[in-house]
Amino acid sequence: MTTGWLAFMSLLPIIVVGVLLVGMRMPASKAMPISFLVAAGLSLFIWQVPVKQVTAASINGLITAGTLLYIIFGAILLLNTLQESGGMSVIRQGFTDISPDRRVQVIIIAWLFGSFIEGAAGFGTPAAVAVPLLVGLGFPAMAAVVSGMVIQSTPVSFGAVGTPMLVGIQSGLAADTTISTDVLTLTTVIGGQTAIIHAISGTLIPLFVVALMTRFFGKNKSFSEGLQIWKFALFSALAMTIPYVIVANLLGPEFPSMTGGLAGLLIVVFAAKKGLLLPKNKVWDFDQKSSWNPEWVGTVKVQDLSLAKKKMSLFRAWLPYMLIGLFLVLSRLDMLPFRGWITSWELNWNGILGTEISASFQPLFSPGTTFIVVTILTFFLHRMNVSAYKIALARSVRTTLLASVALIFTVPMVQVFLQSGGGSAGFERMPIELANGIAQLTGEAYPLFATIIGGLGAFIAGSNTVSNMMFALFQYDVGTQIGVNPTWVVALQAVGGAAGNMICVHNVVAASAVVGLVGKEGVIIRKTIFPFLYYVVFSGAIGYTIVWYHEKGLFHVGTIIVSLIVFSVLYLVATNPKRLKKTFVHVNHTNSFFK
Repeated sequence: MTTGWLAFMSLLPIIVVGVLLVGMRMPASKAMPISFLVAAGLSLFIWQVPVKQVTAASINGLITAGTLLYIIFGAILLLNTLQESGGMSVIRQGFTDISPDRRVQVIIIAWLFGSFIEGAAGFGTPAAVAVPLLVGLGFPAMAAVVSGMVIQSTPVSFGAVGTPMLVGIQSGLAADTTISTDVLTLTTVIGGQTAIIHAISGTLIPLFVVALMTRFFGKNKSFSEGLQIWKFALFSALAMTIPYVIVANLLGPEFPSMTGGLAGLLIVVFAAKKGLLLPKNKVWDFDQKSSWNPEWVGTVKVQDLSLAKKKMSLFRAWLPYMLIGLFLVLSRLDMLPFRGWITSWELNWNGILGTEISASFQPLFSPGTTFIVVTILTFFLHRMNVSAYKIALARSVRTTLLASVALIFTVPMVQVFLQSGGGSAGFERMPIELANGIAQLTGEAYPLFATIIGGLGAFIAGSNTVSNMMFALFQYDVGTQIGVNPTWVVALQAVGGAAGNMICVHNVVAASAVVGLVGKEGVIIRKTIFPFLYYVVFSGAIGYTIVWYHEKGLFHVGTIIVSLIVFSVLYLVATNPKRLKKTFVHVNHTNSFFK
């Protein structure tokens, strides 16, 4: 069987997901079982993987799905606990005091607070924290999920204290004993290069977030209303990415996202309070809830400010989130003793069904445990009564159960796909065969597509770390074969793997479940696909320009793509006042007609 044909066959499970979930808008609970059957069928009959191995991979997937549901439950319980205690109402008022503008709020919470949580915990935790917080502030559930997914890009390569680099890239490259450079040193260099590419591409992510929000969820369905705060959005991006790049290149891959997010929070909150770089007397908000599309609304209900049950200081209301950030950081720094203590208790199933596939779970290390512990502390800190906590608990169990159907097929499909090597047909695992096909097809233009390989890996696996483990050595080898600096090609892998989180099915399922928006996964991916494509195309063009600069100079396909994207953004920003004026004229005429 040819490389091209094997690549196409490997792509089939992804095509099925795209057609059913995104094209036909089928709920993940229906689309993912079909995708699982396709992946299992290919593994059994084309790759000729033993039934025992496919079954073991499926069991591993079910165990992983259970760990995800545990995190989802903890995140939902935290939101519901804060709803019942009245803390969320106080937090909502606090953000209104910083700025009542929803565009500012989403940048602060999703982009900056989300980056900090990503740096501390990773593995989908930012969405589990930021998305329900946005809903608690009065955002439509779907707007919150889309925003939470889009920021799962720039900070992800350095999430969980650098795990995608230190585990993903390092272990991937360590498989080749012929690499002469020390692998840890090489990983640190790649981390610095990754941060540079991310910082360039990520500069537009806050602007993407607000523009998508105003276009898809605003009263006027206008990109222009999002572009209106371009100065503040770019300022917020740089407030995070400048310290992020400095830390990555001077201190290593552990702290860029955490430091960038925290520094950005301090700078941007101050600027927002002062109204710096914001349009004067132009505050943007969603339309009244009665006018929202029912598709946007999840099953999690948000109390109005007037329903706050008791007087509470802003500090006490925010304390649960402060504790989450504190506990996550303390539990993940190797220099502190806490990580060793909480990871010492591990549940293992080695050699499932006699195969080489193993599963493990560290209950105390899971963010789900952190969420649950904080909800118990919140019970006392917010002086709740038992009946209120019981309500939060029961509501959280119901919401989590709704998400379970989709995840118990999504994650096993991923594991079958990843564990498809070693069959009697002699083929490489499906992800590697797919990458081989793309590399053979593209030749020296491969750096343009290296980010896509990383993105597909994360889309399938739901993890930048796993994508890097699968493809780091492959990317390094391809870079060497086409005669360019291979470390930059691996950096493109890390960037693409981070961007793939925006469209990863089980991340979308998890984020949607937290706010009770089960069944709308395809609709969400239809929106996040745009920033994903921007990210991989723009980053790929930057990488192509860097690796071929000495050979091709400054005029080539890479610089053409970069220039087109930059000039398009400049044009949209420069002409935005005119479009904005036309939008409001049209709206005013429409309102006059209906009056």
